[in-house]
Amino acid sequence: MKKVIVFLLLSVFLSAQKTELINLSRPPRDNKNFIKTFTVIDQRSDKNIGTIMDHSKEVTVAFEHDAVKDLQDWVGESKTTQGRNDLVLLLEDLKISDEQKEKSTVGKLQLRASTFIKKADGYHFLYRKDTVTTVSSRVNPFLAQNLSRKFTMILSDFLEDSYKKEAWEMSVHEQDLPRYAEVLTDQLDILKADQLKDGVYKDYHSFFNHRPEPGFVLETNAKGVVTKAVNGGDKTAIRRFYAFVQNGVAYKIIPVGYAEILKSDKGLFIEVKKAELFPESSNGAMIGVMAGGLIGGVIGVAIDAGAQSRRNRIPEQEVYLDPLTGQYILPEGFK
Repeated sequence: MKKVIVFLLLSVFLSAQKTELINLSRPPRDNKNFIKTFTVIDQRSDKNIGTIMDHSKEVTVAFEHDAVKDLQDWVGESKTTQGRNDLVLLLEDLKISDEQKEKSTVGKLQLRASTFIKKADGYHFLYRKDTVTTVSSRVNPFLAQNLSRKFTMILSDFLEDSYKKEAWEMSVHEQDLPRYAEVLTDQLDILKADQLKDGVYKDYHSFFNHRPEPGFVLETNAKGVVTKAVNGGDKTAIRRFYAFVQNGVAYKIIPVGYAEILKSDKGLFIEVKKAELFPESSNGAMIGVMAGGLIGGVIGVAIDAGAQSRRNRIPEQEVYLDPLTGQYILPEGFK
């Protein structure tokens, strides 16, 4: 009798569980033969992805075999014999979890991964993805399936973006891969230079590696505001660049103009308000789009007086610049 009860309980428990396999349906496109070989290094301390509630059942999200085999086979579908690079994906974190609300469930996907080109002298950094995305059961009741597909889409887009990046000149030894961010950051010339090089920097890579665009000089308007970079007959609006340095002082281009780049023992940062990084007019339109990214007083025209007053009362906060992606590291409660 006891054996029958145990069998029935086990049957009920197993029937209430389900496994959702990661849906690796669309491999990243490699139209320019970027990849010659593709290797995955699974650096996660916990190889379990997670279990969430889906339609009142526990659903475990997992790879069919393991991350290394499944991802290498998946990307291998798009490789060609004409490929040029030995690409390495470092999988640092992959977790799926949920949070029960009063009338719904919110599923969360957390992913952190980086790409490198492997050469004779070590691993050359390409790009990094560190993101969190959520989905509500009110929008899509199949949480596990939806989060699995989101992972595939995000990773595919990330790899395609990596194909377009310029590999860093400095390399990382294999034993240092777990701390690659620290190793690379410690070597950045922009953080060690006593004097910054004047000029414009087209992207975060050139800025953090302290390589201004050759031949360009800054042009200001009658109020002394930098508006353009000029190279002979070529005039480019300053908003087209990532940053510039004028008289040894660095500035980050933001939607409403530019902000001075400051330095602390934690890295480089700017002091801004959320409305200056993600501005909207009173009708909800992005100011950077409306005003074409112009600087100074022109932006003020696009903001109604009430909104401007509210902006003025909000204190500026320190927003750090990620040297490996160029993106903003927003402080908690940023507003």
